Formats: sequence, structure tokens, C-alpha cells
Amino acid sequence: MNIAIPREVVDDERRVAMVPDMAKRLAGEGLTVRVEKDAGVAAGYPNEAYRAAGAELVNDTASLWRDADVVLKIHMPTEHPTLGKHEASAMREGASLVGLLQPFRHHEAVQKLAEGNITSFSLDALPRITRAQSMDVLSSMSTVAGYKAVLVGASHLGRFFPMLITAAGTIRPSQVFVLGVGVAGLQAIATARRLGAVVEAFDVRPGVKEQVESLGARFLVAEQVEAEGEGGYAKELSQEQHQRELQLIQEHIRNADVVITTALIPGKPAPVLVTEEMVRAMKPGSVIVDLAAEMGGNCVLTQKGVEVTECGVTILGPLNLPATMPTHASQMYAKNISTFLQHLLKEGELNLDFEDEITASTCITREGKIVHEATRSAIDGGKGS
Repeated sequence: MNIAIPREVVDDERRVAMVPDMAKRLAGEGLTVRVEKDAGVAAGYPNEAYRAAGAELVNDTASLWRDADVVLKIHMPTEHPTLGKHEASAMREGASLVGLLQPFRHHEAVQKLAEGNITSFSLDALPRITRAQSMDVLSSMSTVAGYKAVLVGASHLGRFFPMLITAAGTIRPSQVFVLGVGVAGLQAIATARRLGAVVEAFDVRPGVKEQVESLGARFLVAEQVEAEGEGGYAKELSQEQHQRELQLIQEHIRNADVVITTALIPGKPAPVLVTEEMVRAMKPGSVIVDLAAEMGGNCVLTQKGVEVTECGVTILGPLNLPATMPTHASQMYAKNISTFLQHLLKEGELNLDFEDEITASTCITREGKIVHEATRSAIDGGKGS
């Protein structure tokens, strides 16, 4: 069976879906691993490393896509700059695709996959169950994003993070405020604490309090605000709860030097947690790093991929932070996607059991149809708007 690893063509993407160590493992199980030439170079994985791992290097992009039984990639297929066609159209009918496809955001590409009779699986649809933890790409990439967000914030802040005792006197530590304590938030807390900052954190799920405090941060609680949804994700608050949440944030954000926002609600725009009034109350020179920028932002003034300054406060809306740390991000991604692929295989061939929760939950298109109910509903709803 041919496993294809194409070079990602999305702007500023430096990751690759398969690293040599994982390619070696798959090749050792009798799979033919075909890697597009230079696919891993930007991530620090040269062509020679793939050859040494037993993978085949492919110069002809069209044949890589056309001859693949399974394509492993990061992003949803898109228009290819050199093929002159959509990547979904470059796949043979009946082939399979695995990636971090984000189908809610790419309706046209989902329809192309269905029209091409591609069986596609999106790892952002994994169920939150124990068996799926080793495949959890979202957690892996959130770890990278949370870590890098603190470094980005520190690099834009005109002061030290740690307390320093110097010949010029004692310098007080910076104050970091983390909004949203999922995987990215916890990693942001841990990184800020390692750099010596004093950290406060807020989340609508009181169950994360112990994790926050174990990292040496202070957990803030808004009375009568609790919203933990299915799978441990945060769910949308009522208007009254949201107002109490905003009041608490406003009380604490004015003292922060760096604010890291990470709050997301699956399938919905990011909740607004930082208002313009809050930004105006912050200290000049402080920094907001909004990890929810791609979904609209937790700060009302955030602009996707743009640095904004308002009342002396720098507001950053970075996109795709994992791509800025491509070596380890690719290593983690490759481990997750390889584990998922092995879940689909039996004796070196695809064995798709749609009675299995992991397989069924992640399948987006199959047999010419969009079979993922939430994606189909989102697309049908978009047609009617």
C-alpha cells in the first residue's frame, strides 16, 4: 500500500506530516512510504534522512498524488501552485486522506473530496476518549502554540519576565494573565512560570483549578460561572454568566503585563473576553497575544496575523504558531497521525470499521457523500444563508 507525504503548499507552512523516524516505522511494517522531494526540508528533515529511513523520494508531484492509496498531510487540500488543479482533484477516486482538515472552515474543499469519492479523515474530529489520546493532534499543536505564545509575548514586552536583583536595584517580575486553561493555556502558564513571571489564570471550568495551581499559578474563580461541555471543552455561557466573567477579567487585566488568550468553543466563533474598555485600562507597553485570532479572536481589537497598537498596548493575532517551530511540531504531528493510520490498518491494508468510535467520528467524506453530520449541517446551513 502506497502512503504519500506531499509538501505542504499553504503560505508560511514549514511543518511536514511525516518525519523520518515515523517513516522508518511505517516502512518496517511493509508499507511503501513515498515522500515528495523537499517536503521536510523547512522543518529540518533533509531528503537524505527519508531515504535512510526507507522512504522513496518522489520528484513528480502529480504521480505522488495520483498513485497514493492514502495521503497523509497537515492542511485541507487546496489549489496547488504547480499542479494547476486542486489537490483533491489530483487524488485517484477511492483513495483516502488523513489530516488536520478543519472541515467547518473549508466547505468547498469538503465538497470536492466528496465529489472525488475520497474517504477523508480529520484529526480535529477525534473523540475525547482514552483510546484516542495518542492520536490527539489538537493537543500536540496546542502545546506548541501555548509555549510559543509566551515567547512571542516576552519578545514584544519591554521588560524582564523574572525578578532580578541587580546593581541598579531590584526589578519586579512581570505579571502574566492566561485566559482559557486548555492544553495551550496550561503550556503558556508553565512557560511563563519557567521564565519567572507571576501568573494568574481564568477558565469557566472550575475543574482545571488543580492543574493551574500545580504549575504555580493563581486560579481565578467567577462566582456562579461554570461551563464545561462535552469532552471537557468549554461551552457557551449565558449572557448573565458572560457578564460576570467579564467583570472578573476586567478587575485583573489592568495589572497584567502580558495577556495570553486561548479560549475557543468547538464549532463557534471565539468568545470575546477582552473588550476595548479593558484594553484602554491596561498599562502602556503591555502585550496581548490572542491565540484565538483565527476564529475571530478573544480580544475585540484583534486582527488576524496583524500587530495592532491601541493606547500603548500591543495586540498580536498570530496565525499557525506551530509552523514557527516546525521541527518538534512535525515530530509530534507525525507520531499522532502515524498512530491514527495504524488504527485504520490491518495486516498492512486499510480495514475501515465504521462501528469503531474513532473511525466513525473522524470520517468526513465517504462513498461520494459528506458523512460527518456536523460538517454536513454547517455546509447546508451556509447554503441557506
